[in-house]
Amino acid sequence: MNDHSLMLYLSILIQIFVLSIGTYYFAISIFGWIPRKEKTPVNNPEKKHSFALVVAAHNEETVIGNMVESLKNLNYPDEYYDIFVIADNCTDRTAEISRQYGALVYERFDDKAKGKGFALEWMFNIIFKMEKKYDAIAVFDADNIVSNNFLIEMNKQLNKGHKVIQGYIDSKNPFDSWITCAYTISFLTINRLFQLARYNLGLCCQLSGTGFVIDTEVLRKLGWGATCLTEDMEFTMKLAMNNLKVAWAHNAVVYDEKPLTLSQSWHQRKRWMQGHADVASRFCGKLINKAIKEKDIIAFDCCIYLLQPLRVIASGGITLMAWLQTFYPDGKLPFFQLWYLFDDHPEIWYFFLVVQFLYTPIVLMAEKKFNMKVLAGYLLYFFYSLTWVPITIQGILNKNNKEWFHTQHTRQISIKELEKAV
Repeated sequence: MNDHSLMLYLSILIQIFVLSIGTYYFAISIFGWIPRKEKTPVNNPEKKHSFALVVAAHNEETVIGNMVESLKNLNYPDEYYDIFVIADNCTDRTAEISRQYGALVYERFDDKAKGKGFALEWMFNIIFKMEKKYDAIAVFDADNIVSNNFLIEMNKQLNKGHKVIQGYIDSKNPFDSWITCAYTISFLTINRLFQLARYNLGLCCQLSGTGFVIDTEVLRKLGWGATCLTEDMEFTMKLAMNNLKVAWAHNAVVYDEKPLTLSQSWHQRKRWMQGHADVASRFCGKLINKAIKEKDIIAFDCCIYLLQPLRVIASGGITLMAWLQTFYPDGKLPFFQLWYLFDDHPEIWYFFLVVQFLYTPIVLMAEKKFNMKVLAGYLLYFFYSLTWVPITIQGILNKNNKEWFHTQHTRQISIKELEKAV
């Protein structure tokens, strides 16, 4: 076999890899439209759980007030929850402002163990030792604002027996720039086609870094231990390895501030990919081994998710090769597009193109988020998606770099203003 043939077969294998995972994701996404048959509550459905609400903050004086205010105004009995703010290595007025708004503030200073994961572990250990005991711990970011029904919805899920629950992540600044609009479209799509779909199927949803609740005894028993750049993903995989899964609360909404510029977004997503590659290198083998030995579909599904960076890079390579092929005579480029198999049936090709283009707008309409501004953002969404290729490559190459990049948050908006706007 010559080099040309080897490259040709390799291109086919890469396309089969991308097509297989893409087909898997599409098949899973269909269940985002099929309601789950809900469990009968295992506890008294009227039981109210107590919550420790933990907000991780590093130099967030601009936004922390609105966040604490939204938590103070939750439609849940005051005596059943307390608000804790971790002022983590802060050099501004984050702690002072948090106290003014009524939060219990714990200041942490550590030049070595930097990052949200370390801060959370430190705070969890403090909560475990408190005289007052909480049934569950909720985690948020300082730039969030939270819908007033958040704890009501989480309480319902706890009463159904779920131990770890992720809430719905929306954007509090969807139209501040084209990049915030692209983020918004991405997260809204993930909410239904990834998170809700997996919940409806009984699979494991993914923790999203904020807006999630963990049963205190589960957290105490397992230990947090998630201190990499993507602590949420790391803890999700830890749960899967211990036969636990993340549930979903579609009506418990957390509004998150998205980066304003491509530069900020690039740094943030590069950090995500560094953490993703790090977690994948440590958990993929364990998960696939568990999936095979125990016939564990949840472990298998989590492993497929960890392969996402490879899929992104492979998809980018296929796209590049397809473009280059238009400049080369037939047969000169060692690349065979699988779509050539449909040359006699172009209607199949057109069908897939139409479905791919329309699927996201259909999701946005289902989530009641589709309007002319979103449509304009969707036209630029393709470029946002393309940027994932170089970002992913950078992330994989720098997976051992643990330096935390802080995204500056400036968008001041109250929960009342936001919910009035939507």
